[in-house]
Amino acid sequence: MSKQSKPTDSELEILQILWAQGACTVREVNDKLNANQEKEVGYTTTLKHMQIMFDKGLVSRTKSGKTHIYHAEVSEDDTQNALLDRFIDKVFKGSASSLMLQALGRKKASPDEIKEIQEILKKLDKDNESDVSN
Repeated sequence: MSKQSKPTDSELEILQILWAQGACTVREVNDKLNANQEKEVGYTTTLKHMQIMFDKGLVSRTKSGKTHIYHAEVSEDDTQNALLDRFIDKVFKGSASSLMLQALGRKKASPDEIKEIQEILKKLDKDNESDVSN
């Protein structure tokens, strides 16, 4: 994902709707946004955001009668990875361990989450052992 195409917070909200719902009209996206907001988002505001997103390559659109149907052009996984990489670099000076320690110190993890973290750590440890032996 290029630096120019990284979504703003508003664009990310729209992408999350498109990832969850699939292809949508501006009206459908606007209705979903307003279902999740305390303050109403105007239709023309949503339209403008989606036009900008089209120009940035974040969404594509097809015409169906008088209506445009919008589709996400970036995957949720790729977007999350790009934003997380940027966040780690900017906020934690590139240290994933600092991020993890901060996150784990702030919120209580469930037993299932702790088990999942332990499995990831075991895999990382195993990967490091194989890297050292090569």
